[in-house]
Amino acid sequence: MMWLFKLALVAIGLYAAVAGLAYFMQSWLIFPAGLAAGVGDLPANARNFELETGDGERIVVVRIAPVEPPAVARPVLLGFGGNAWNANAMANLLHRIFPEHEIIAQHYRGYGPSTGRPSAKALFADARRVYDHLGAKNNVDNDSTKGIIAIGFSLGASVAVDLAAARKLQGLVLVTPFDSLKEMAASNYPWLPVRLLLRHHMEAAATLRGVNVPLALITAANDTVVPMARSAPFRQAAGDLRADIVIEGAGHNDIYDRSDFVSALRHGVDAVAGK
Repeated sequence: MMWLFKLALVAIGLYAAVAGLAYFMQSWLIFPAGLAAGVGDLPANARNFELETGDGERIVVVRIAPVEPPAVARPVLLGFGGNAWNANAMANLLHRIFPEHEIIAQHYRGYGPSTGRPSAKALFADARRVYDHLGAKNNVDNDSTKGIIAIGFSLGASVAVDLAAARKLQGLVLVTPFDSLKEMAASNYPWLPVRLLLRHHMEAAATLRGVNVPLALITAANDTVVPMARSAPFRQAAGDLRADIVIEGAGHNDIYDRSDFVSALRHGVDAVAGK
């Protein structure tokens, strides 16, 4: 019996060590900034600007002007990439699909060239800071007819939803979003007490409830990273669901390579813009 007791102690010790490792590594797992380094050159009409945070960090924001000055006011498209996305790649993708719109994308805090350490709280605060800067410099505010449409991919969808709850948006387009980081982690690591260990909180579906903003939802039928069950709650949470598009045969990462994605994203933006 003593050997069984010792074996149990070893198992408990190993489990505690793994749980402790998961606790201390969670920021890197959720925000793998190193995977998003230096992707893609920007077009000639792109410019970077910097914003200072309240705690002395520097957020670098990419801005791509429309290819031609629009004859009528068009919404600014404010993009938030996934957790391993570089802002240059996000801006380039949106500019390729929407050359007639002004594109804005931020390098998340801690994602070079932005400084600091990434966290859910920091990303939410920085998105509001970018929005407020756009309003101050470009008359993109609550009374503007131009407006802002936030487009969020994966983890970036949670940032976009938080912004919609805090600031006035013309519309919201979410691509492969997850309803709750806590529930996502719990389903991926059912053998760990992740609900107790998690320091970063992103409850996008719950945040969306009560937010009166036009929403377009785009999901991938074969998504194994963010299962359909994790995106489904947005349909119940949305107060004004303008488009609900499922791209058949697509997964979480290859959805962006599909021709259907371009038409889906354009339809989603048009839908929330009221076209």
